[in-house]
This record gives sequence, structure tokens and C-alpha cells, in this order.
Amino acid sequence: AMAGEGSTFRLRCSLLGHGQDVRGLTRGLFPEGGFVSVSRDRTARLWAPDGLNRGFTEMHCMSGHSNFVSCVCIIPPSDLYPRGLIATGGNDHNICIFTVDSPAPLYVLKGHKNTVCSLSSGKFGTLLSGSWDTTAKVWLNDRCMMTLQGHTAAIWAVKILPEQGLMLTGSADKTIKLWKAGRCERTFTGHEDCVRGLAILSETEFLSCANDASVRRWQISGECLQVYYGHTNYIYSISVFPRCKDFVTTGEDRSLRIWKQGECAQTIRLPAQSVWCCCVLDNGDIVVGASDGIIRVFTESLERTASAEEILAFENELAQASIDPKTGDLGDINADDLPGREHLKDSGTKDGQTRLIKDNGKVEAYQWSVSEGRWIKIGDVVGSSGATQQTSGKVLFEGKEYDYVFTIDVNENGPSYKLPYNITDDPWLTAYNFLQKNDLNPMFLDQVAKFILDNTKGQTLLSTSNQFSDPFTG
Repeated sequence: AMAGEGSTFRLRCSLLGHGQDVRGLTRGLFPEGGFVSVSRDRTARLWAPDGLNRGFTEMHCMSGHSNFVSCVCIIPPSDLYPRGLIATGGNDHNICIFTVDSPAPLYVLKGHKNTVCSLSSGKFGTLLSGSWDTTAKVWLNDRCMMTLQGHTAAIWAVKILPEQGLMLTGSADKTIKLWKAGRCERTFTGHEDCVRGLAILSETEFLSCANDASVRRWQISGECLQVYYGHTNYIYSISVFPRCKDFVTTGEDRSLRIWKQGECAQTIRLPAQSVWCCCVLDNGDIVVGASDGIIRVFTESLERTASAEEILAFENELAQASIDPKTGDLGDINADDLPGREHLKDSGTKDGQTRLIKDNGKVEAYQWSVSEGRWIKIGDVVGSSGATQQTSGKVLFEGKEYDYVFTIDVNENGPSYKLPYNITDDPWLTAYNFLQKNDLNPMFLDQVAKFILDNTKGQTLLSTSNQFSDPFTG
């Protein structure tokens, strides 16, 4: 049963399975009530609700990408595939198409020249893909039908609109474009940073979210109807509730936010820095994926709520998280001016309000929960001394994401050059391309490759940041 007004989302379950960041989620059609997740661990997984209706079971694990998987969507059922298909896009520039019952791809779509980071499906089996190569492509079955060109930077978000032939793309060039039959009909401007997500409200309205920490509601005709503020850092994903205009967002401020009637009605903090993706299931439950590799499902339904032990375990995990003050999620922090524990005696004024206290020299962060009527600890704030590095691999360069961006000075008085690098890249090939691109002497090859190796020493695929990177906090 859908709960009524003023109800609250609580944890339904936490799902372990992925070895790294969960980067994409989509509700599934088969099995009913399930969903598909994709991860930096190079796999996609299909989840089905278990018999008890509280948790989910991993049906199977799909592999076919040679690098991180970054996005996923469902292609609706057809005569040939009555249970629909699953499409995934990855850093290997490919799109893999799977049936719901096989772990290997049915076929692979090749054509993009860089990471495929967004997918959307329409009627009659059309698929729209967005890539860091600045183009979007329209596919039908295994063929590329057209390429949409016009953005000047990575396309982070794509959506096929309900009306025949209309498509939307959102880009790191800060604009959204509306395409009709392959031609750009209109460009929407207003966001002040990379557009990261799009969601459809109706035939004439849609939502966008961006690295400028805002959500915007647009009319297809071009006007921005509303701007929503609440997040304190990049917003990565946005998803709409079935049969209404309410929506959810996730972002780099460790939170999932639930928006009702245009207001942020609830903020759920997670014990992970980057909350990459979310999707809403048919029953209104919310699935979120984050940089800790864990998928968490939240529900308003009392029958589906996790046990008291599981909720306590989740709260403890949250309480033990380390919050880096440099991310700015909690505003400017001056530890010397903070009150003590007595500050938590007064009630908060709105859900999700945060309060910092100092206890025995330690700074702790709390969040007010209206439904529980109490302050819930959301982590320890660590000073720059013992600061834990973000491990989300989120250094932005020219609108794309890298594990590192090095600054290289070839000679003292000349210009310095930026060298983006992912730990899955080959250091020598990266060095070679860097020298070519900047028209530098090839004799520097060994030196640059050695620099990369020295500064990424001991880096496994799990820890992806160090003092050489220049995290772009926007």
C-alpha cells in the first residue's frame, strides 16, 4: 500500500554484490518489481524481489564490457523479445544488449569514440545513447540510424520523449538540446555547470539536474518553469515517481533527496561520498547506488521496511562515516566556534537540517529527522590533517571524469599542461597521446610515463585519488 501524506521513506534493504561504485540503475520489467544495476566492476546485475517482499535476490550477473559500466536502460518488449532487452553502456565505448535470462550479450553496438554514459529507449525498439565524444546516437536493433551533433562537450544525459521523434540531450557544455527527427530544434540554457541527468514529467514538461546543484523544470517550448535548490554539491541523477510530478535526486553531497509538491520533503544521508544513481520502482520504492558499491532500497511501506536491527546497523554505518569538510556539504566549518552536545537538546526545525557539535575535541555531524523526532548522527567531520580522500574517481577535466588529472610542466618558464589519466589506462600510451596532443618532444615519453607510474603507485581499482589530483569541487 502506498503510504499517505507526510509519510517517510525508511530503509528496506542493503544489497551487496558489486565490487565497486554502482553507476547506473533502472527498474526492470521482468521479473516484475525488479531492477538492473551496473558498476565500475564491469558487470550488470539483475535483481528480483524475494518471496518475503523485503529484500532482493541477484538473478544473474551480466558481463560483456572490458571497462567500467556507466549506464543502463530497458528496451521494451517486442514480438521477438516479449520480455524486453537490457542495454548497458561503458567506458570501453561500447553498448551491450542482453536478454533478461543470459549473462552474455546478445550483440554489441560499436560506433561511439568515447565513454557511453547515458541510454534511453523509446517505442518500437529505438535506443538513444549519449557519449563523452559529444555526440548522441539513435540505434534501431543493431544499427546506428543517426548521429546527433551539436553539443561542444560530453553528453551526460539523454531521454526519448513520449511524442514521436522527439529527443533530449544534456551536456557538459551546460545546455540541453531538443531534437526532432535528428535536427536540433531548440537549446535550453540556464544551468551554470554540466547537465548530468534528465527525467520526463509529461509530453510537454521535463526535469534536469546538474553539477550546479540545482534541478530545473522546463517546458518543451523552452521556458524554465522552476528551479529547485537543496543539494550542496553536484546532482548526478533524477528519477520521477510513477503517476505524479514528485521526484528524487542523488548527488555528491552523500544524499538522496525526496521532492514533493516542489519542496525537498526528506533528505536521506548515505555512508558514501558519491550517490551516483537512483530509480523509482512501480511500487514507489527508491533504489540508490553509490561509491561504496552497495545498493540500498528505501520504502514508505511499513510492511517492506527493514527490521529494527538492519536500520540500527545502517545508522551505525552512517554515524561512523568520515565527512571531509573540504566537500562543503555542511557549509564552512570553524571547529573552534562549535557548541557541545547540549546543542542537540533542542528540536530541529525541518527534516534534513544538519547540526555540528564538538565533543571531546571531535567534531560530529547530526541530521534532524522529523518522523523520528530526533537527531541522527551522520558522521565524524575529519580535519584536513587526517582527511580521508574521496575515492569516487571524480576529477573532472573538459567535462569528463578521470581518476587523476596531473599538471605537467615541461620546462620552467613554458606553459603547464593537463594530463588526465584513469587507472585502467596504459601509462605509456597515455604519455604518448599526451605528447602528440600538445605537440611536445617524443623524447619525453619515458619521463612522462614514469611520472604517471610514480604518482599512481600502488593504486588498485578501489582507491582512486591522491594529492596530485585536483578534485574539481565546482
